[in-house]
Amino acid sequence: MSDTHVTAPTQYIEVDGDRFAYRRWGKPSGVPLFFVQHFRGGLDHWDPLITDRFAEGREVILFNGRGLASSSGTPRNRIEDMADDIAAVIRALGLEQVDLLGFSIGGIQAQEVALRHPELVRKLLLIGTGVRGGEAAADPKAFAEVATHPVPTLEDFLYLFFGRSEAAQEAGKAFWERRHRRVDQDPPSSPEFMMAQVEAAVAYAPLRPGETPFVYLNAITQPTLVLNGEDDVMIPTIHSWHLAQNIPNAQLIIYPDAGHGAQFQYPERFLKHALQFLDE
Repeated sequence: MSDTHVTAPTQYIEVDGDRFAYRRWGKPSGVPLFFVQHFRGGLDHWDPLITDRFAEGREVILFNGRGLASSSGTPRNRIEDMADDIAAVIRALGLEQVDLLGFSIGGIQAQEVALRHPELVRKLLLIGTGVRGGEAAADPKAFAEVATHPVPTLEDFLYLFFGRSEAAQEAGKAFWERRHRRVDQDPPSSPEFMMAQVEAAVAYAPLRPGETPFVYLNAITQPTLVLNGEDDVMIPTIHSWHLAQNIPNAQLIIYPDAGHGAQFQYPERFLKHALQFLDE
């Protein structure tokens, strides 16, 4: 494997007049694993320990949505449009099918890809993500005061993503060090992109008129792994239970003493669970 998380070049593919940034590396065998990131997150917000381990057995594709960081265009402000962009990029890359990993708002987009373009998705990994019509966050500070900081800090990530014990916080610091290894970092997301994502989340959250909660998830037929920490301050952990209860072929894993970014707190444990799910 010639490239790694740190060395894989940023590439671009044009779709509908805009350039979408992505990085792609790994073993070209089977179905690639396509990553969709959290609120305001881009190519450099993933964990190289995780991505490089995945890349030992499959291709890994990291993706920036329209208007995010090094991608061009006007940011989308509806989840459905974001999902259609993901599908268009997958097709433009010449891929017939992917395994789709979505984290946080990326997990909501991944659900919509599976619903709107089911032929493109073999398996789903939904991490720290939510459902339409689900419970509001019990900690409003997390989003209103911390997640929207103009320049996110280590302390912000520790508060939003990790458990409160000393061990959890140390795991968060180790993740922070790993994710800053790359020299040519992707540009940060713009304020306009952040506001578009806020608009998209607000528009998507309510139930549709006459809709029974969570029944729309019954239409996701792909094998699905749902994973979260026991105390997610961004998207309440109960959302993960709703996903597992309503997606017909879903399984749920909850990590102890962990929050929104449980996969970053327990990378080795997450890799064992995720690889077993993808390879079985």
